[in-house]
Amino acid sequence: MVDEDRLSSVLSEFARTMVTDFPIQGILDHLVGRIVAVMPVTGAGVTLISPGLAPQYVAASDPSALRFEKLQTKLGRGPCLTAYKSGEPVSIPDLAADDRYPEFSPEAIAAGMAAVFTFPLRHGDTQLGALDLYRDTAGELDAHAMAVAQTLADVAAAYLLSAQAREQALEVSNQFRDSALHDSLTGLPNRVLLHQRLEHAAARARRSHGTVAVLFADLDRFKQVNDVYGHAAGDALLVAVAGRLSSLIRGGDTLARVSGDEFVFLCEDLSTYDDVELLATRIDEAFAVPFVLPDVGTELLVTASVGIAYSGPGETVTSQLVVNADIAMYQAKRQGGADHQVVDLRAAKKDEQRHHLEQDLRSALARGQLGLAYQPIVRTADGTVIGVEALLRWTHPVNGAVPADTAVGLAEQSGLITEIGAWVLDQACRDRADWLAMRPDKPLDLSVNVSARQLMARGFVDTVKDVLDRTGMEPAALVLEVTESVFVEDNDRVIQMLTDLKNLGLQLALDDFGTGFSSLEYLRRFPVDRVKIDGTFVVDLGKDPATTAIVRAVTELAHVLDLQVTAEGVESERQRSEVLSVGCEFAQGFLFARPMSTTDLMANLSAGPDVVLQPPRRASV
Repeated sequence: MVDEDRLSSVLSEFARTMVTDFPIQGILDHLVGRIVAVMPVTGAGVTLISPGLAPQYVAASDPSALRFEKLQTKLGRGPCLTAYKSGEPVSIPDLAADDRYPEFSPEAIAAGMAAVFTFPLRHGDTQLGALDLYRDTAGELDAHAMAVAQTLADVAAAYLLSAQAREQALEVSNQFRDSALHDSLTGLPNRVLLHQRLEHAAARARRSHGTVAVLFADLDRFKQVNDVYGHAAGDALLVAVAGRLSSLIRGGDTLARVSGDEFVFLCEDLSTYDDVELLATRIDEAFAVPFVLPDVGTELLVTASVGIAYSGPGETVTSQLVVNADIAMYQAKRQGGADHQVVDLRAAKKDEQRHHLEQDLRSALARGQLGLAYQPIVRTADGTVIGVEALLRWTHPVNGAVPADTAVGLAEQSGLITEIGAWVLDQACRDRADWLAMRPDKPLDLSVNVSARQLMARGFVDTVKDVLDRTGMEPAALVLEVTESVFVEDNDRVIQMLTDLKNLGLQLALDDFGTGFSSLEYLRRFPVDRVKIDGTFVVDLGKDPATTAIVRAVTELAHVLDLQVTAEGVESERQRSEVLSVGCEFAQGFLFARPMSTTDLMANLSAGPDVVLQPPRRASV
């Protein structure tokens, strides 16, 4: 007979524990033990079955029941598997009189089994396995006992499904956590896990006063691999690099892939700095051997730049260590790459300051921090002003006046030169309109510098035309000054750009002639109107015969080609005399006037004389 009180207790236990996190094996072991106490049987067993797989979980109330469960599993036949496949109970009240299982029955009888009753573990259309009840004496289970047993099997199935769902959710959660902490391509720790390890390293360093180091490795010219061989080759290379670098780390250290082709070593508990130097050398050596990529069908020789940063014994370990190693890596790249470099924080400070200046330059125009100064250009013979050159000036709210070369260099590097150059051109043309309104009898030429990048930018000719139209600037009075570096570009395109500008009616000047790749051929091939002799040549005029001969030859050739010549950097009467003797009809330099503000220039113009005098130093900018 079924013990109804115990049955009620068992069902209550299952109801209470349905939402707990008991492991599946524990559930099964508990189930079979409680069933034997409730049902009129001598043993119970449970086997969970998945299609095509060996049983994952097996539980039994005693060693004999366990032997019967394993016997059916071994044979692949028996009432347990029949109930699982059919979804219906199997009743064998007298095993000796049943001929359905000729392989299972004789061994089971020999082991002391007389009757077996099997119930499928089912939930809807889902089959999980079977519950086996064993008796050591033959005899039927009455209908009530059979119904109770199936109820227990169904409740157990629901409980097991819940437990399986929890295990699967936990497995998915662990997989998700693992994927969130590891790089999907190489399997290495990613940036998130690296920073967790860094926090642990910081805690250990505080206790042990040990030294921690970070090595930041970046592949040189990795983009070329993707461009030439494709991204599949790039990925294959990264996997190969990860494998080779992984073989270099010590136990307890971390190698992470933090982004693209960037790998970071976190080394803890260092005894000496020599340990890190040795590792850096081994990294250099690792890249000396070509990477064979069989799936891509190629072999690549790749180098890497490695930056190193340390925390000294007892020093606080923070993520700044990774930043410093990254800075050192870029310092190694600037020195040619394929080497390692310990961070130079003094150089890094300069780089940081330059970066901040570049960011400030982006907003300087909108904040009105940019301005213009003008340096007069005079007729060499009598000092009469015939034009002015517009010069960019930047007054930083904290750092004060930023050198012009620095400002222009930052504009070039940051890509702001096109926008700033357009502003310079527009503002200079507006300023000239103001001067002309005040002194219509003195229509000075206006020279504006144009960088190679600005000149070759798409739409530059249209920008110039728009400024001329908007400001009412007379095209013939505008002189755009370009340096010879522009001629190193695509010559055909340069000629077309210069020709288009000339067609607007303005003038072109070749600035700083005599530096870089100067060639007299430029004077013949390119449509320029003026040549400006660089001040480094003017300094040696009259003192160095070779320099004097060169400047004289350039001037004479320019005049043959109907070009005007301006000498830059004239600072003394001797130099003025020399440039005049070699034929330079125009001059520019501190002898005549320093660069001055618009206000100073207007003051000199309003004074009336043809010669612009040098303003007081306090008025210069």
